Amino acid sequence: MRRLLRNTSGVSVIEFAIVTPFILSIALYGIEVAYMNAVDMKLSEIALSLADNASRIGQTDNSVVTPTVSETDINEVMRGAQEQAAGLEFATRGKIILTSLERDSATGKQYIRWQRCYGRLGRQSAYGNDSTRNGLNGTALAGMGSGTTKITAGAGSAVMFVEVYYQYEGLLGTTFVRNPVMRKEGAFLIRDNRNLTPGVTGTGGSYPCT
Repeated sequence: MRRLLRNTSGVSVIEFAIVTPFILSIALYGIEVAYMNAVDMKLSEIALSLADNASRIGQTDNSVVTPTVSETDINEVMRGAQEQAAGLEFATRGKIILTSLERDSATGKQYIRWQRCYGRLGRQSAYGNDSTRNGLNGTALAGMGSGTTKITAGAGSAVMFVEVYYQYEGLLGTTFVRNPVMRKEGAFLIRDNRNLTPGVTGTGGSYPCT
């Protein structure tokens, strides 16, 4: 027993075996947090890019007729958002809600003219819909945006407002995080004159909000 107590030939191996689980846990936690931040930034980019692209619809139209928003236009900008979300399984774990926030010329109220959605995650807009809760029907809409100062549309203009929801799944499951539903918003004022009266024109829309 005395010889065993004096024997130090395996001390380094034992110390390494004791410390390794702690070091490994810290490293894996760092990787998980870094991945979560990367996903969070990607969602923010999707929200801002989609709102920006939607605000530019009709900007390159050289005809003398003021352009409208068509179902084809919406299909194109939504397709761009899907490309940005590649690798996130967004179709099943996410939800994008694109809203046209406008000002009613008769009442001066803010209201939702139309909405289009992508993704099967069970989420609805935090602000309303384009039918029973559009600001003219149901509760009055002060504006949109999660901050204290709400975003509003001016007379004869519109704001393209985007909400992005995503069910996060950690690289290591729920070992370090509880897999929250992430939420991001983006908004851009339309860039050029746009005929808002008809709402969305054309047929073949692939992104109804259900």
